[in-house]
Amino acid sequence: MADIKRPKPVKLFVGILSSDNSLLEEVENLLVSRFGKVDIRSEIFPFDFTDYYKKDMGPNITRQFLSFKELINPEELSAIKIWTNELEDKVKHNGRFDVARPINLDPGYITHCNLILASTKDYYHRIHLQNGIYAEVTLFYQHEVFKNLPWTYPDFQTEEYKNFFLKVRTLYAKDISNN
Repeated sequence: MADIKRPKPVKLFVGILSSDNSLLEEVENLLVSRFGKVDIRSEIFPFDFTDYYKKDMGPNITRQFLSFKELINPEELSAIKIWTNELEDKVKHNGRFDVARPINLDPGYITHCNLILASTKDYYHRIHLQNGIYAEVTLFYQHEVFKNLPWTYPDFQTEEYKNFFLKVRTLYAKDISNN
């Protein structure tokens, strides 16, 4: 029988979807107040892979990822997803926007071997963590690249996203070795 070990800390990131790019800095400041310093941010990517969010978020949706310097315990992911959902709600109800959903926040983390996303939706490839929050392995790392799984979202399959996450993984490797 193998010994049970505590999991290593992981690298938190949050994806921000919005059709109002002026919200990105505002939301980043709120995320920084909760999770600490951002160590790398992605460019702003057009999000044109699906019309799924268009009705609630409007046209011209973009996505930006923020990676946070401070490593977290992977067990925190469900509480983080609940907090980001509450933040989405606060932004939605402040009355400044003419869309039903001004932002969508997707927290996840990176380890040496995979990229995990949090979700409120159950499905065959997701595992319940706690309090109605599920985790999904979205990409796995092998032979120096991130690779897709059958359920990997189309945007996460792009080289642009994968290249960004390789940079995050490099920062993680440096952080974990100093930990």
